Order: sequence, then structure tokens, then C-alpha cells
Amino acid sequence: MTQTLLVLGSANADLVVEVGRRPGGGETVLGGDTVVLPGGKGANTAVAAARVGASVALVGALGDDGYGSLLRESLESSGVDTALVKTSARPTGIAYITVTPDGENSIVVSPGANSDVAPSDVDGLAFEGARVLTCSLEVPLETVVHAIGAASQAGVRTVLNLSPVADLPAETLRQLTVLVVNEHEAAQLARDWTGLLALGPASAVVTLGSRGVAVVERSGVVEVPAVEVAEVVDTTGAGDAFAGALSARLADGDDLVRAAEYAVKVAALSVTKAGAQPSYPTAEEIG
Repeated sequence: MTQTLLVLGSANADLVVEVGRRPGGGETVLGGDTVVLPGGKGANTAVAAARVGASVALVGALGDDGYGSLLRESLESSGVDTALVKTSARPTGIAYITVTPDGENSIVVSPGANSDVAPSDVDGLAFEGARVLTCSLEVPLETVVHAIGAASQAGVRTVLNLSPVADLPAETLRQLTVLVVNEHEAAQLARDWTGLLALGPASAVVTLGSRGVAVVERSGVVEVPAVEVAEVVDTTGAGDAFAGALSARLADGDDLVRAAEYAVKVAALSVTKAGAQPSYPTAEEIG
């Protein structure tokens, strides 16, 4: 294995529709034309990392269908190694996304093939040459726990985007190098940001939307301000863009604050275009 970054997570087809407003219970609203785009937290993270120059492989699963072909093409054209993405008998995962005029989104995910990502898929990884393993939670929790344990034993730094919040074994939390959560998820886990470290991880990053991020380490908290953009078009996948860029810089040797400063720029540029993976900037665009 030559990849310095491994990403374990989901790959979904994003079915996106623009709406004037989201419907209430029992209500129907008309939206625009449906757009099909490559997405999924794992695939998004891997593509974002690859676009900014990381050597990255995705560990995941796709169905043997048109959506699976769409995702493989997006991953491979972005430079992501897909040798560890298996083909499942289940359909490719789908995310149903509504986007309102302010660029905010709401999402329903049908996991499909992502549910087949198993601990046995991790057992085949040697972790040779890998510096960072980054995981997210649209694949089975037991697989994520197994992967973090295996990577930690191999001396590989571990990053977990804990979204949505799930109950993790105490040992898994102690094996984390970086815990990534948004401010709402952080509030579910601890009374304050520094309380996140009491759960076990060596460090944490709390994403604060338009206010930037907070980097929480034993030495204290450093707030990294957001980068202003002229227009917010679509926030879909912005958190994954941040996680991917953060992981890329960590794999390249940056400290956590410097990696977060870079990742904030990537996430900011991602919201200026529609979709998740198609919106992710290259290293040249970041400057």
C-alpha cells in the first residue's frame, strides 16, 4: 500500500432538489429538477483530500448499478484509489437532499451497500505506509470501531468525524488522535469543548459553521475563523470537505492548528458551488 491516507466510510449518490421551502408534515411542495451527484461522507472526504494532493484510498462498498458507476468514476477521476471499494449485492447508497434558497440542506440517507462494509474488510488492510485513517459514521459502527483499533495498534493516526453522534466504546475514544464534531454534536457529548478531551481523544476539532472551527488540545483551545465568501450556493458536503482537507494536511505532517487553517479555506470554497464532490477545490485553487 502506498497511500498515506485511508478513508473508511460511505459512498452515496446524492439526489438533490432545490425547493423554495421544506414541506411540513403531510404537505407537498414543488421543487426544481432532480440533479444526481456523487456523494457520501466517506467518498466526499476522500475526494476532498485527493483534490488537494493527498495520496488516498477509500475503504467502502458500492452496488453493481448506475449509481455505483457514477461514484467510481468520480472517485477515480479525482485521484482516489478504489481498489478497496468492494461491489455489493445491495444497491448503491442514496442521499435524498433538499436545498433551500439560503443554501442550507436537509438530508435523508438510504445506506444500501454501505451497510455491507464489514470488519473483515479492515482485516485485509496492512496499514503499511499509511499515516492517517479517517472514518465517518454512515457505515456500520462495529466496522468503524474495529478499524480505529487496528489503525491505532499499527501506529497510524486516527480521525473520526462523529456525525451523527453514536455511542462509542471508551477504548475507541482513547484511540482517537482527532475527534471532529460540529457544535451541536459537541454539546451532546460534553458540557464544554475541553470536556471532549475528557472522553478520551488526544484532541478535537469543533466546526462552528460560518464562525470557523475550534481546535481543542491539551494545551488549550485555538479558534480558527471562517473564510468569507461572496455567495453561499450550497452547503452540502462542506463538513466532509473540511474533514478531507484536514486529514490530507495531517497525513502530510502539519500540526492540527495549521491543518485546520487550511481545511477552513477548502470548506469555504466548497460552498460557492453546487453539490458535494463537484464543488471541492484543487490545491491550485486554494493557493
